[in-house]
Amino acid sequence: MATQAHCAYCFESLSASLEKRPSLSLRQVEALWRKYNADPTSSDIDADTSIHDVETSEDEDMEDANEHLESSSETQIHSQSPYRPAAISRLLAPSPSTVSSSSVNSSISTPASGVSEASSATSKSSSRSSFFSLGRRLKKEKERVEVQDHPLFVTWNTVAKGGDRRLRGCIGTFEAQELDDGLRSYALTSAFDDTRFLPIPLRELPTLECGVTLLTHFEPVSSALDWNIGTHGLRISFTYHGRRYGSTYLPDVAKEQGWTKEETIISLMRKAGWSGRKEDWKKVDLSVVRYQGRQVRLEYREWREWRDWVEKEGS
Repeated sequence: MATQAHCAYCFESLSASLEKRPSLSLRQVEALWRKYNADPTSSDIDADTSIHDVETSEDEDMEDANEHLESSSETQIHSQSPYRPAAISRLLAPSPSTVSSSSVNSSISTPASGVSEASSATSKSSSRSSFFSLGRRLKKEKERVEVQDHPLFVTWNTVAKGGDRRLRGCIGTFEAQELDDGLRSYALTSAFDDTRFLPIPLRELPTLECGVTLLTHFEPVSSALDWNIGTHGLRISFTYHGRRYGSTYLPDVAKEQGWTKEETIISLMRKAGWSGRKEDWKKVDLSVVRYQGRQVRLEYREWREWRDWVEKEGS
């Protein structure tokens, strides 16, 4: 399932590209996002986790970050020299004075509704207490990230002062992606290469909202109406007048637009390029695959507050 940390990573990737600076890795963003949202009164200590575990994992994480930055020159503009984010390293490193006492709970907040995670946690920890079990967690996370490949979509919306959203870019893939590379790649592709819109410039960054959808449960269906609004996304393909067409809508589209199932199918066919009469849609032999995936959203303001905290804590 997508998380707000995934959205924060997309913002980090886009901001880094626009500002021509190195980007944090997904693992770094996830670890820092949890620490930022942690409950400072809780304790979550792994009794058999040693300082060596933390330091070793931190070194590996920094090495991974260097490798990531050196290998991503095709999609982002970085400096040619190896980059070691010292401030982030200090922030993630254990504190010698508190390493034997307590740690910060690393749980991720979940959304209150099924639509998005747009509301951020109200409890922010500015404590410099030790990230005692970071080493073990990062090792476990590395294993999970390596096996959790997903088809995914990244959506950029502009948000007006009244809260109205307008689509600014949305591109994804049905091929399973390793999340670090996949989210970064499609965050940039949807921002710069959606042919329906001009590329997103730096000045627009503060107006944006990011949505991430990880796709699951792909099921071919025999009827074009065998799906549920708000639960399923649709991928259709068909041949019309000798030409092949195809398009998709994510699970949230029909519900947000207030469409019926039939209206959704007709709109999806129009999106693909079908020009027939709407009452004739049933005459077209459609191949329909339904899938699931809940979009999680994060606004620039929330990402900026987190990023300022990262800079402050790491300084």
